[in-house]
Amino acid sequence: MNGEQPGLLEGAIPPETNTALFGHDAAQEFLATAYRSGRMHHAILIEGAEGIGKATLAFRFAHHVLTHPDPLSAPERIADPDPNDTVSRQMASGASHNVLHLSRPVDEKTGKAKSVITVDEVRRAGKFFNQTSGTGNWRIAIIDPADDLNRNAANAILKILEEPPKRSLFLVLSHTPGRLLPTIRSRCLSLRLEPLSPEDLDLALAHLGAASGRSDSIVALSEGSVARALLLRNYGGVDIAEAFVDIIERGRLGNREPIYALAETLAARDRDVAYQFFTEFAVDRVQAMARDAGASGDLAQADRLARLSVALRDHFATAAAYNLDRKQTVLHAFSLFFG
Repeated sequence: MNGEQPGLLEGAIPPETNTALFGHDAAQEFLATAYRSGRMHHAILIEGAEGIGKATLAFRFAHHVLTHPDPLSAPERIADPDPNDTVSRQMASGASHNVLHLSRPVDEKTGKAKSVITVDEVRRAGKFFNQTSGTGNWRIAIIDPADDLNRNAANAILKILEEPPKRSLFLVLSHTPGRLLPTIRSRCLSLRLEPLSPEDLDLALAHLGAASGRSDSIVALSEGSVARALLLRNYGGVDIAEAFVDIIERGRLGNREPIYALAETLAARDRDVAYQFFTEFAVDRVQAMARDAGASGDLAQADRLARLSVALRDHFATAAAYNLDRKQTVLHAFSLFFG
């Protein structure tokens, strides 16, 4: 993990300081055009897989809006931010009076990010929008991601979205928008980002000084996500992913040794990021298997796997909420798969 910012992967650049974005030209053009029209929706739901650039896009657009507060005179394209200008420096330091970044707060006892965005964080948004801007500029809230809002926090955000203040903009990020409150989704304009192509993924990794070298394993397993590529490259993710795939492809619990070996590895005290990668990869992999089964016409298998992906996600969420033993959590995940 990066010591400067909880939750930041080794080799990653915080989105508020990242000056480059790859693979999302159409989305940037859409946002620039919508803003120039003077009739932009007050809430944009930026959705797509984790680690493909949603937060970076949100901060780039926030910089664009604050740098060009008059929509009708704004440029047609979103330019790379200048890290030395006033807006960039304020956003990078968290000192901007016009941008509020809502994410999971840090637990003061552990120094780690909490598992949810709490209602106390959302109350900061209420105070933020109630303040009078000395410049009359836009006020922008970036909710990163909205998937992490707990129930009370989600309802509190909904109240603000229902009666948005003047010259306010909400950039709502989501990895899995289907899990958001339908009422939140209905008040947002959806903008979907697609996973990066292998070429754009290589460009993004090169920008981070972590070029994949077009490693077949990293390219294939990352599924167009820079974050996943970093996990695969820097946290032993390739070994974890290949071990999981090898176990489930055997389709039985006959030989438990590889399962116990993987569970022991992930339960180690220093493997927080690797464990998180496993829980996300396992759910994503089962979802992909469900899609493949459906595409091939095996609807019964597709339904079983879709239900399994939900059961796995709920299992991992419960384990995280109650801080359950990781080894037993991993072992039970495989029991769900083969049960």
